[in-house]
Amino acid sequence: MSAPDSAASRPLLLIDRLSVCFEHPRGRAPVLRDVSFAVERGEILALVGESGSGKTLTALAILGLLPAGAEVTAGEIVLDGSGDLLRLREPQLRRVRGRRVAMVFQDPMGALNPVLTIGFQIAESLRVHRGLGRRAARDEARRLLELVAMPDPGLRLGSYPHQLSGGQLQRAMIAVALASDPDLLLADEPTTALDVTIQAQVLELLAELRRRLGLTVVLITHDLAVVAECSDRVAVMYAGQIVELARVGELFERPAHPYTRGLIASMPRLGGGIVQGMAGGIPEPLDLPDGCTFHPRCPRVFERCRRQAPDLYETSGGARRSRCFLALDEEGSPT
Repeated sequence: MSAPDSAASRPLLLIDRLSVCFEHPRGRAPVLRDVSFAVERGEILALVGESGSGKTLTALAILGLLPAGAEVTAGEIVLDGSGDLLRLREPQLRRVRGRRVAMVFQDPMGALNPVLTIGFQIAESLRVHRGLGRRAARDEARRLLELVAMPDPGLRLGSYPHQLSGGQLQRAMIAVALASDPDLLLADEPTTALDVTIQAQVLELLAELRRRLGLTVVLITHDLAVVAECSDRVAVMYAGQIVELARVGELFERPAHPYTRGLIASMPRLGGGIVQGMAGGIPEPLDLPDGCTFHPRCPRVFERCRRQAPDLYETSGGARRSRCFLALDEEGSPT
């Protein structure tokens, strides 16, 4: 008899073969295709790739916040083993959204209400999701601002978003997200448009919250330097698919997919080394090439790549995966 399932043994989040299409006059445009990955409790998993690779749409699908015209055509999203989120009705989804899964959006100035104080916006989430009274909610809002290392938290309770710097806005957004005591935090480009020093502070904050609260984080970014700073594992996306999944150290030491190699080669180097950019760009969903989607940009393309789409193959004894025929060696096998 198998051992009973337990919270400790199963992933907090499991996405299995998720596919999403947009309706278009020319037909259905596939924007996510067969996306599968798991997020373990207490880890920081980075979703990386160029703009248009499908990172943010994956996060929005988890929350049931896909834009108008988008439709899930296949797959499931399971949170903590409690059933498929895609099958929940809107009232049930609202109990998950914010309460169990929270999101730090890419543009905090756009996500925060400009006519309400930071303290009010944090306290509102505390009252809605945790049922706190007005006084208790304000006290907890101040504690949360202290938790995210907001300078002068008592003063910032009464500040409006336009009165905060970029780094302070991100801290306020994280405090709003933490107000519901979520199991999972989705952080969408949390360091975009911040200078290097403030970026490092925000990343250090996320890592500290993971240590102190046991928080699980999906970090969405196009910046591999951000990935190297604080992630445990990395899922690389290209044209709506996962093309590589590996632990962060292995990814940088031995990238398995040619696209991952291209991303790493494109990183700026200390001392002004030559940056080797990739030619071309991500294809439009309605104009995907036959075979491997990456083959028109791949420096290692061969004839099979143009005819046949590769699976996501397990390599290194199953410790990592790569959507590339080059991963098929004596250890590789289709997932």
